[in-house]
Amino acid sequence: MRIEQINAKALERVDYDRYLLSVAVEKRVKELSNGAKPLVEVKGNIQPTEIAIMEIAEGLIQVKEG
Repeated sequence: MRIEQINAKALERVDYDRYLLSVAVEKRVKELSNGAKPLVEVKGNIQPTEIAIMEIAEGLIQVKEG
């Protein structure tokens, strides 16, 4: 799946709230940077931001307002 499609799917999961998505991605990137294991299969050199967006797009990370 192309990154544009993944981004669109992740945005759909947060009801098209770009701010909520950016906050969720930031939080997950911090977790990944602190040693959390990716919940998706990582092939090659993928940035933590891309991993976080893929996890949200696949529904592996639940994003809540609040």
